[in-house]
Amino acid sequence: MRPILMKGHERPLTFLKYNREGDLLFSCAKDHTPTVWFADNGERLGTYKGHNGAVWCCDVSRDCRCLITGSADQSAKLWDVQTGAELFTFKFDSPARAVNFAVGDKLAVITTDPFMELTSAIHVKTISSDPHEQTDEALLTIKGPKGRIQNAVWGPLNKTIISAGEDAVIRIWDSETGKLLNESSKEIGHQNTVSSLFMSEDGSHFLTGSLDKSAKLWDSRTLTLIKTYVTERPVNAVAMSPLLDHVVIGGGQDASSVTTTDRRAGKFEAKFFHKILQEEIGGVKGHFGPINALAFNPDGRSFTSGGEDGYVRLHHFDQDYFNIKM
Repeated sequence: MRPILMKGHERPLTFLKYNREGDLLFSCAKDHTPTVWFADNGERLGTYKGHNGAVWCCDVSRDCRCLITGSADQSAKLWDVQTGAELFTFKFDSPARAVNFAVGDKLAVITTDPFMELTSAIHVKTISSDPHEQTDEALLTIKGPKGRIQNAVWGPLNKTIISAGEDAVIRIWDSETGKLLNESSKEIGHQNTVSSLFMSEDGSHFLTGSLDKSAKLWDSRTLTLIKTYVTERPVNAVAMSPLLDHVVIGGGQDASSVTTTDRRAGKFEAKFFHKILQEEIGGVKGHFGPINALAFNPDGRSFTSGGEDGYVRLHHFDQDYFNIKM
């Protein structure tokens, strides 16, 4: 399995996202320019210029017309995927961290960080089909918990919003009223910052990765813990295969302690686990720093990882991978 190395960012990667067809890959990094690539051969198609800060997160609409990005420059922007034109800017009083389109692309959830006197918050915005009619007004703003909300995604049928972050608690909110419906308990939940959250294709369950060196699989309606995957390093990114019962987990120590260890000891590999049996199947090495972002192609035949080293690595699976017997 030979990786395709994609070098288009000057700073560490923060997020990767495929479009629904799986022919385009969007990457965000701490440089200010989200980038779009051909998902097949890793060729760079173009960039989206307009942010003045690190871009933390992105999402692409189902019809692949519209891209939304959240940035440390206290804004979230809507872009025309094809032309790269900036369609609209949502302005906030603190950095925008997570963005996610609802099913149907009529709504988007955007989270903002705690800043000065402000607490973290979850904002629900209406997305207009005509960019000229787009407004900044929020349908709902939920005052978040203490600490940063790293992730927020829509639950099944857009009825709920699932959030997680620095306080290690996963919360389910009613997306119409903003009422807190459920939260994970300290006994079974994560013990440290939840760094990533990945919703399954059908919305029935989701995977969280945490700096407590574990990833957990949850039921998205009842918040029941289904499985736990344990590694020996902090987890920065998680993804689930749409094809097989596999989860992939990436991470490594934080960037500050990297220089003091040998690169082979840094454990910068993407580890594959069997989703049901919770056993490790294998790993893919290659990054020279912690892995910050992971994504599976919707066809399940390739995956990408983005690292602190500024590289995106695209891996097409060999046939052997599909014949792994447990």
